[in-house]
Amino acid sequence: MKVAIVTGAGSGIGYATSIKLASKGYTVVMGDISKDVVDKAEKVASLTKSRTLGLTVDVSDWNSCKEFYENILKGLNIDHVDILVNNAGIIRDALFVKMTPEQWDQVIKVHLYGTFNCTKQVIDGMIKQKWGRIINMSSASWQGNIGQANYSAAKAGIIGFTKTLARELGKYGITVNAIVPGFIDTPMTASVPDKVKKIIIDRIPLGKMGTPEDVANVISFLCSDEASYLTGDIIDVTGGLVL
Repeated sequence: MKVAIVTGAGSGIGYATSIKLASKGYTVVMGDISKDVVDKAEKVASLTKSRTLGLTVDVSDWNSCKEFYENILKGLNIDHVDILVNNAGIIRDALFVKMTPEQWDQVIKVHLYGTFNCTKQVIDGMIKQKWGRIINMSSASWQGNIGQANYSAAKAGIIGFTKTLARELGKYGITVNAIVPGFIDTPMTASVPDKVKKIIIDRIPLGKMGTPEDVANVISFLCSDEASYLTGDIIDVTGGLVL
């Protein structure tokens, strides 16, 4: 059975994706900066009866990603990984005039460097076997959002990265796609004031927030052979928010 890495797997979309892929029979490696991911992986394994491995990783750090991948190969006794879901993310919101270099760097490093660092680990193995699935997590904020110059820039960059890799890797049977989640009920959106939530929900044609499972379902499809002719696509999971 194919092996899938999910980063940022300790909560939200990453956790829901891990459950979904494990329930489909994939061997799932759950990566997260929090040590709780080890216990979360045991819980997913218990729920789905699938082989699941939880490992800590700081995706913004090259050496951490390298060690993470080496531990995967060693721990599962494999020589490559089939699927990568680049989901890890953070926010450090502030109006640009008040945004610090640290806030900019933290977000760019987790999202852009993280996507680069993790993809570089898996790509040689995918090319060698002439099959692979890479799913990158963008955001509806890629089009610009007040207080999120760092986050919007990073998520727009991921779209450019996705389209470039799709062009480069298609000849090897590797598909590269990006998901654009909208207003999803996750720990990242939990801090949004109720008044602001209502304003956003009123703009959504379906009239509600999305769930992590809504996004996980699309990711699961992109991992499958049924999505073999989709690459370089940017798929909105927004309930119509970006229409």
